[in-house]
Amino acid sequence: MAQQANHPLPTGFRLEEYVIERQLSLGGFSIVYLATDAADKPVAIKEYLPNSLALRTEGGITPVISQEHLGAFRYGMKCFFEEGRSLAKLSHPNVVRVLNFFRANETVYMVMQYEQGRTLQEFITKHKNHISERFIRGVFTRLLNGLREVHSNMLLHLDIKPSNIYLRTDNSPVLIDFGAARQTLMNDQPILKPMYTPGFASPEHYGARKEMGPWSDIYSIGATMYACLAGSPPQPADARQQRDELVPAMLRWEGQYSDQLLEIIDWCLNLNHLYRPQSVLSLQKTLVTPATPPAPREEERPAENWIGRLVDKLRTK
Repeated sequence: MAQQANHPLPTGFRLEEYVIERQLSLGGFSIVYLATDAADKPVAIKEYLPNSLALRTEGGITPVISQEHLGAFRYGMKCFFEEGRSLAKLSHPNVVRVLNFFRANETVYMVMQYEQGRTLQEFITKHKNHISERFIRGVFTRLLNGLREVHSNMLLHLDIKPSNIYLRTDNSPVLIDFGAARQTLMNDQPILKPMYTPGFASPEHYGARKEMGPWSDIYSIGATMYACLAGSPPQPADARQQRDELVPAMLRWEGQYSDQLLEIIDWCLNLNHLYRPQSVLSLQKTLVTPATPPAPREEERPAENWIGRLVDKLRTK
């Protein structure tokens, strides 16, 4: 089915006690707005509006849903509402704060604390190939604090990627835009296609959903750290399962970052979920351990291709 573009609610529209200021982002699953609350403080509001199921024309308020898609739309709305209920229980500086959630206009809205800053994706684009190890360790150690809180509440994020990590002006990270409800949708409603992001989604995202767990989010953490160094996502997991052409971090950036950081990234990116860190805590303990600075790079390497270099590196250990 061809994807359609949904129009946002108009500026100045009153939604319960909130007033819409402008659209912040538009995705296949939702629209996010900047709004003000009753005290005139800024908030972000996410509206459930999957463009494969519902259409809102310009100037419209209530989405148009065909009878064919009504069941899937309502099921997704229920999941979105439950996601809001779950997230509202979380209160952690490194997880998006859900302030309110309600039904209106035949759909559901999630009101979140508005943060000043930019996404990690925007930071990567601006500082491509110049992101320090100190920055990576600082951001991801704090991010993992938030992810531990998520997992301790029996939730998974399932859509961790640079554009879903928000950096405040002091570079403290916030996990945003959870994908858990979308994955729930996939179990019974095949019309709602997967919303995962190739390169950041774990192998389990591509079919083995019963094997999903904390290690699935940890794969995405590794992929996001890899993207910080590469400036672009790693090879998608489904393609890697067919023919793994991903150059390990410990070879690609040898001598530029500590061996410990590069090995952590490769550990997280293992295709077999049993060989990844099984909990955020075990990953975090390794990440906060002081690392040995990278040794000076040799002028020449006897093995030119990365497989040869890997063998060469293992022999010297």
